[in-house]
Amino acid sequence: MSRVLFVCKQNAGRSQMSDALFQRAAQGRHESRSAGTRPAEQVHPVVADAMREVAIDIAGNRPQKLTDDLGQWADLVVTMGCGDECPYIPGKQYIDWDLTDPADRSLADVRAIRDDIQARVIDLVRDLDARPAPKKALSAN
Repeated sequence: MSRVLFVCKQNAGRSQMSDALFQRAAQGRHESRSAGTRPAEQVHPVVADAMREVAIDIAGNRPQKLTDDLGQWADLVVTMGCGDECPYIPGKQYIDWDLTDPADRSLADVRAIRDDIQARVIDLVRDLDARPAPKKALSAN
């Protein structure tokens, strides 16, 4: 099982959509969380609307600040638009997704961003599923 952290600036759009879509695609085979470098007060309403269209309700999610603990929890950090504000934690694998910020965008624009994220998430889950399982230490029994 891999642990994926999705990070953007406000944790109110891209990373929230990525986390929710990843959880649905992974179906419990992998874990995910999301955070922002400067979290907003709430998920962008237009983002919540676009996600409701695909039967995912994130309207009640609360953006959270990226912490060292979250960074340490993750095996893989997916950054999206936080640039120099995105943390670097030695030993972690990073992927950067160049995604448009959905803040102040139309519903049609946010749908396109959501669909782009959906395709990326499906590819990511497929890649994670294909990785060999981590080796576990043998017991001394």
